[in-house]
Amino acid sequence: MILAVQPEPQLPSVEQLVAVVAELRAEVERLRAEVERLRVDNEQLRADNARLGGENAELRRRLGLNSSNSSKPPSSDGLARPGPVLGKGKGSGRRRGKQPGASGSTLGLVADPDEVVEHRPDRCAGPACGADLSDGRVYGRQRRQVVELPVPRRVVTEHQLIAVECAGCGQVTVPLVPDGVSGRVQYGSNVKAAAVYARAAQFLPYGRAAAMMGDLLGVRVSVGFVHQVVAEAALRLGPFTSHLAALLHTEQVLHADETPARVGGGFKYVHVACTPGLTLFHVGGRTKADVDAGGVLPGFTGTLVRDGYAAYRHLTDAEHAWCGAHLIRDLRGVHEQDPAGQEWAEVMAGTLLMAKQVTEQAVAAGRTALTPDEVSHIRACYAGAVAYGRQQNPPDREGKLSRAGTLVERFATHRDMILRFTVDLVVPFTNNQAERDLRPVKLQQKISATWRTLQGLANFATLRSYLSTAAKHGMDALDVLKQLFTTGPWLPQTATSS
Repeated sequence: MILAVQPEPQLPSVEQLVAVVAELRAEVERLRAEVERLRVDNEQLRADNARLGGENAELRRRLGLNSSNSSKPPSSDGLARPGPVLGKGKGSGRRRGKQPGASGSTLGLVADPDEVVEHRPDRCAGPACGADLSDGRVYGRQRRQVVELPVPRRVVTEHQLIAVECAGCGQVTVPLVPDGVSGRVQYGSNVKAAAVYARAAQFLPYGRAAAMMGDLLGVRVSVGFVHQVVAEAALRLGPFTSHLAALLHTEQVLHADETPARVGGGFKYVHVACTPGLTLFHVGGRTKADVDAGGVLPGFTGTLVRDGYAAYRHLTDAEHAWCGAHLIRDLRGVHEQDPAGQEWAEVMAGTLLMAKQVTEQAVAAGRTALTPDEVSHIRACYAGAVAYGRQQNPPDREGKLSRAGTLVERFATHRDMILRFTVDLVVPFTNNQAERDLRPVKLQQKISATWRTLQGLANFATLRSYLSTAAKHGMDALDVLKQLFTTGPWLPQTATSS
């Protein structure tokens, strides 16, 4: 048997090994470059993910904002307005409807009715009688009254100006023209007052106001007439607004706020300076100059209750008080997003509400100030809430604060302004007075939508100043409008409402 001899394997040459090593080195470098690229891509993806996560959280936060947890007005809630949750929170404990002790408006009999209609039976109602009752004795009388509106009918008064010739000298004397009778035919002050009332007090559009005048009052007027008489009324109120600005400037406590209004496809702001007895609106933007344009706040030395808008900061002559209701809403907005991580917000809200209760009890007891111990306790709780907030919201690596952390620092920086109501019991906890006075602007926009011109908005603001102040003094809106077109505007003598 012959065995085959296997050839010995040939070893690679040095040149071949060098080439293989070079290829491997190149592959290693390629893989290193790929790893580096993947690392960079991974870091970018992480950064994008963090950014998108932050944007998603911010969008969710914004979607959750409403009038109860932010400074958004209730009118912005729409159909999504949050309702009360049954079984949660503390109710007022009062039943629905009219409260005990509240003034009522029961319809009662009047002593002198305009018309009396007697209803007398003709025959006896006895089954076996049926006698004629024309001579019967009156046994009793029930009084029942129906209150009705008169049939609308216009009343035309003709003024005849009679020229008389003197029999002695022949001089012809013409009488003086009565006030309000300037032309051959014109509408009287009652018609003008009713047109302005429909527009400025009931917020009707000009067309509907004109239609109401004809349907309810029997006076057919044009839309142009309503425009004209509203502008005339606002022009007549010049002395009123000047008088009101002077009264407000001397007040001890003022409320100030602003709200946007749609004008000609854009936005302007309606500003208000008010007290429980006075209301003055003016129109402008949101700058410091616009805030000052009302003529009330520059040089004001009392206490100004407001929100956190920065355009009021230049009013350094006044003490400032931050609206507690705005702060509570801001705290609620932070807490709702992260209840476990933002417990400080609940603590701070509890501190503010505790301080509010203490001051209300002091006022109810006839006291003019809190005791030093009460003030010290409130400030200690406040400082504890701020410290807790800083602990839960430290700055990031770049030293930036989150939205919640910024809110914590706001409370730390503006402590005296926020707690002003605890050291001056005349200062209220909220700026609700200004917010209530601004609601007609929102009502007007809901009912009549936008204003077409800036002058139209300015006229509305002037008329609302007049009607709001009159209402605070117990004056009837139609009465003061009639006075405006006859003897001149009604003027409040003091700021105190009746």
